[in-house]
Amino acid sequence: MVIPSVPAAPRARSSAPSPRPGDGPPRIPEGRLPGHVAVVLDGNGRWATGRGLPRTDGHRAGVAAVLDTVDGALQLGLRHLSLFAFSTENWRRERTEVGEVMRLINAFVTDHGDWLDQRGVRVTWSGERGRLGADMLRGFDAFQARTAGNSRLDLTVWINYGARDELWRAARHLALDSAAGRVDPALIDAETFSRYLYRPDLPDVDLFIRTSGEQRLSNFLLWQSAYAELLFTETLWPDFGRHDLWAAAVAYSRRDRRFGGH
Repeated sequence: MVIPSVPAAPRARSSAPSPRPGDGPPRIPEGRLPGHVAVVLDGNGRWATGRGLPRTDGHRAGVAAVLDTVDGALQLGLRHLSLFAFSTENWRRERTEVGEVMRLINAFVTDHGDWLDQRGVRVTWSGERGRLGADMLRGFDAFQARTAGNSRLDLTVWINYGARDELWRAARHLALDSAAGRVDPALIDAETFSRYLYRPDLPDVDLFIRTSGEQRLSNFLLWQSAYAELLFTETLWPDFGRHDLWAAAVAYSRRDRRFGGH
């Protein structure tokens, strides 16, 4: 079911988050906080175009929204946050825009790595590695190793990811292991299959948020979101932040999740 949109924040942030004194998260009853929140970061280009700016400026503003949302997740006490940063389909965009997005993703660790690490954020990069540059991958892997022991928030940044791509790759690897005798076909079940996904250790998505008013899943975490609560908001991603995340968590806490049982 579609949950009502969260009102847009007044404006995008242009720097690292700095919450106002006393600006705390809402109180959510025990057991009602989503364990895993997934967000499709959509609307950067439209945000910039609406202001007469190049689309690349929207992506830069989107980085500030990521930081504010992560800080809000820490305040709220979330354990898992997945952000859809770049899809397998995004390569079709203009080369200059793709190049700027890749540069921003690559600079994310350099510019904000200390901030994330000091706050106990474990950062994992997930997706198909084949089209990403060697230098970028080395930086990702080094920072992932650096934050591996952090436990306040598990932040997964999905880059060059598509759910269908993930599923057919998992099916192929499972088939190869079955043909090689490493897996008994008669014993294959959903749990067996899930071990072949990019992040088999991640719990299922509880709350799935998409910004910018579009109401679709856009090939993001289809297997993991089978029973997720969906929230579609008109807010463009650069205008999204901690208050929008908190409002979404409150809306989630009021839902009656039955998982088809009754």
